[in-house]
Amino acid sequence: MRIKRQLAVLLTGALLTAGTALGTASSAQAYSPDPRVTSRYVDTDTCPCSISDPYDGTYFRHDPGGKAVKINLYHPDSGAWLGKVEFHPYGEKLWLYDTRNDGDTFYVQLQYSSVSDVYPVGPLVSAPGTSAAIDSTTYDYDLTEGGGLHVSVYDDAGKDDLITSSNVIVP
Repeated sequence: MRIKRQLAVLLTGALLTAGTALGTASSAQAYSPDPRVTSRYVDTDTCPCSISDPYDGTYFRHDPGGKAVKINLYHPDSGAWLGKVEFHPYGEKLWLYDTRNDGDTFYVQLQYSSVSDVYPVGPLVSAPGTSAAIDSTTYDYDLTEGGGLHVSVYDDAGKDDLITSSNVIVP
């Protein structure tokens, strides 16, 4: 009986150790250094307007008082395009594109601020990790008009490695 108990304790310890190691491991493909970033802000008072890119371009609709952002991410060494993050104030939509099927992605957290409050908007999000050449998804938010939005882009789901951040306006 004693041997069974010792084996059970050893097996439990091994499982807990493996679970801890898996739970704290960062992505094997995480970029180091971080991706290079270019950000473009658009005053949506002057839209409709578009910004070209290698995949599908970006089209912003007219939204008086709004400020949109398009963040492009490039591989730190080769300069290859990795993806983009766009916030569109018209309809309050976040668009994510992962254009490199490399086993890695980036994560985005929104934080809304008004005169009296600051709070996260929804969970940490990312493009779906499929075998497609381009993974894209759109998140639709219902934000209170007249506030600011902070867009943070991370290299890991633990939000330990901030790549860039931007501020936009929800008119």
